[in-house]
Amino acid sequence: MTRSVRRTRRMLQVAGAGAAALLTLSACSSSSDSSDSATSKDTSASSGSSGSPKLSGDVTVFAAASLKESFTTLGKEFEQQHPGAKVTFNFGGSDTLAASITGGAPADVFAAASPKTMKIVTDKKDAAGTPATFVRNQLEIATLPGNPHKVASLKDLTRSGLKVVLCDKTVPCGAAAQKALDAGHLKLTPASYEQDVKSALTKVELKEADAAVVYKTDVHAAGDKVQGVEFPESAKAVNAYPIVLLKNAPNAAAAQAFIALVQSAEGQKVLSEAGFLKP
Repeated sequence: MTRSVRRTRRMLQVAGAGAAALLTLSACSSSSDSSDSATSKDTSASSGSSGSPKLSGDVTVFAAASLKESFTTLGKEFEQQHPGAKVTFNFGGSDTLAASITGGAPADVFAAASPKTMKIVTDKKDAAGTPATFVRNQLEIATLPGNPHKVASLKDLTRSGLKVVLCDKTVPCGAAAQKALDAGHLKLTPASYEQDVKSALTKVELKEADAAVVYKTDVHAAGDKVQGVEFPESAKAVNAYPIVLLKNAPNAAAAQAFIALVQSAEGQKVLSEAGFLKP
């Protein structure tokens, strides 16, 4: 074999070895990039899930009876936003709810119809943080549809023969009604005192009473079952509604998220459409 041929063969072998080395390096690099990319994705996914933990479990909300319709709507919205969570409500007179909370009833959130009833809970150190007013509410007279007794003012409720019901004075709507009567220098002996505003309204809806002093929101919620009559003295008895996270809340994280929804623009829109006034 000539020297020239041997030189050519060695050059081809070197070139082939170099190409093989390049292919090997390329494959390693590709594998490394793929591995790094996968690691990056895994890290990103892990970071995303830990950065916004899912809310789950039951959230128990004790709320004034007048909040029933709007809070039920917000509860459904909350559950849609957080599929793993469920909101359970206990609606009733604020004073009764406050007594239950201070008595040890398990609850996450308390929304009262007055600062006075909220104070029952805060005085017992059962609230976590400071209550915040999220809406206000004003009184209105609920009469039978068509207002057959021609009730046009708060004074008209004092007419003899008219069957009127009020909330108990210990309940925010009852305390507000008494304040309105005092502002008008009026005295009224009702046919009955009811334990919460919904009970007072039901008396009219069932035609067991001719009229009741309730909140505007309750008249709004009743639709055509009653007719509302506004009266100027109600401006002297507007109730502020405070809400707070409870100290021994079983599900504090979800409870705080529910309170945030109530205070959000979305929550305020639902409450405003129900007839509540801005905080």
